Amino acid sequence: MPSSSNTPLERRWTRFIPLSFRGLLAAVAFVWGLEIIDLLPAINMDAFGVRPRSIFGLIGIPLMPLLHGDFSHLLSNTFPFLILGWIVLRAEKENFIVATVTIILLGGMGTWLIGRDDSIHIGASGLVYGYFGYVMIRAFMERRPKWIATGLFVGIFYGGMFFGMLPSFNQEISWEGHLCGMLAGIWFGWRRSKERKALKNLALDPFDSLVK
Repeated sequence: MPSSSNTPLERRWTRFIPLSFRGLLAAVAFVWGLEIIDLLPAINMDAFGVRPRSIFGLIGIPLMPLLHGDFSHLLSNTFPFLILGWIVLRAEKENFIVATVTIILLGGMGTWLIGRDDSIHIGASGLVYGYFGYVMIRAFMERRPKWIATGLFVGIFYGGMFFGMLPSFNQEISWEGHLCGMLAGIWFGWRRSKERKALKNLALDPFDSLVK
């Protein structure tokens, strides 16, 4: 009789977690692991964040979402990342990585351009704001029941994020990263909605139907 260690995959608890969502969980685990490593003496990975208008600071554009000031900072980004990231993942499917990389690069570059002097910008909040902007613009432009419901849900639970884009005297808040991330997400979501409408119109074109 086989032992419990040979239990079939479908009987394991992981079957309750969609395969695609496991990727988001793996990303979160990786970032948490980096934050643990950052606790070690003589290690300061936060120094590799976005430094506005500094050549060295360009390296922080792709690294910014991976770095956090402390575990409280990381925890505040973890759940919004999982929830909003899951929505974007469901919408984009195989294009999710493209959407994420686009938001990171455009949002990071914007932060590099407009960030305050002598500042270092870190945290996944720019990416989270990008996901938020993506969801809201898709809900506004497409206005399908599913997207309207999703937009209302996100707006109710995360609508307060809009205040995080306002210029703040709190040096610990990167409103620049929030704003640029949001704009990057809005742009990507707008482009995806336009592409979908163009494909839909093409499919409804009488001549297109005739030649088929």
